[in-house]
Amino acid sequence: MQPRIPRQATHDQGGRRPEPADDDAGLSDELAAVVSGARRRALRDGDRQIDSAHLLHSLLERDPDVYAVFGDGPQIARLLGYLVQRSIGYGLRWQGSVEDSGAVPVMTADDGFSPLAAGAMEYAGARAARRGDGPARGVDLLDAILGDPQSRAVEVLDRAGIDAVAVRARIASALEEYVGGGETRR
Repeated sequence: MQPRIPRQATHDQGGRRPEPADDDAGLSDELAAVVSGARRRALRDGDRQIDSAHLLHSLLERDPDVYAVFGDGPQIARLLGYLVQRSIGYGLRWQGSVEDSGAVPVMTADDGFSPLAAGAMEYAGARAARRGDGPARGVDLLDAILGDPQSRAVEVLDRAGIDAVAVRARIASALEEYVGGGETRR
């Protein structure tokens, strides 16, 4: 007999489950996988919505360019430790609450993202469009979720001793190297 893992009903989780996005056309394949991983993490953690910390964790797991922005060392290990602890202690106070810094109007449609995470997704797409070299990439989304000092992702970075402003500066530098002379290198 195989062990059964009970499924938690949606109403037991305090709200709607994060739904898959209907239109991922503006996302690179890599970023679509990141969003999918963040969605699974939110469901597993019992969270109502995907927030910036879910996105950060999934970015670090799935996107080597994002991981490279942080480099090696004790800080990245500490960061990953905090992200892993989210469902077993650190971050439990976030359950049942919506990530919203108040910097942008609250979105009324429940698309599975916190208002802050939804805004970050839009920002990442707009940033890629301005650059004109294809769909949004992981570093675009990382820059977006770290752009709001009230985001849960920034809070986790702070706890790990990582300066979000310095990370954003490294992202800008990496993108300058990525796009040179009007041509995009992949």
